[in-house]
Amino acid sequence: MERLKYLISVFVAVASSILSLSQFTQPAHAQAAYGSYVGIGPAVGFADGTQIGGVVAFRYKLLETPVSFRAQAFLANNIAIVPTVSYDFPLNWQTDVYLGAGLIFAGGDTPSPVGNKISFALQPGIDYVVPNSNTVLFGNAIIGFDALRGGGTTFSLQGGVGLRF
Repeated sequence: MERLKYLISVFVAVASSILSLSQFTQPAHAQAAYGSYVGIGPAVGFADGTQIGGVVAFRYKLLETPVSFRAQAFLANNIAIVPTVSYDFPLNWQTDVYLGAGLIFAGGDTPSPVGNKISFALQPGIDYVVPNSNTVLFGNAIIGFDALRGGGTTFSLQGGVGLRF
């Protein structure tokens, strides 16, 4: 329980830092990948063997700042959920790259693509909006620190297609 409290405090500190950065930045004129979306795709984890599964991804874009709330649910041997807060860097009208920080909520004996215990996570990624459509192509990695019950860092890659709303 103390470990969970510590991880939540780390998550809150990182989220507060990311949100405070947004007050010093000017809103980007090119609002790349503008909008929120939900999507699906494959996921591959590269720790403690290779795990293959699916991912359901969600992004809620804050309109006035370059910050998004994201969540990914991994469906494999076990279910894992990874909520993050990201700072988005627009490259052009269709493309954002981002860096998110959050927590991995996972359990069970067999690791999911992101591990099998509660841990801190970093999430670098990219979103691309297909022009003249509501379609988003996304790809990201999740790095889970001390995310395995036996100890160790996890690394997963996932991507897919989403629908903007």
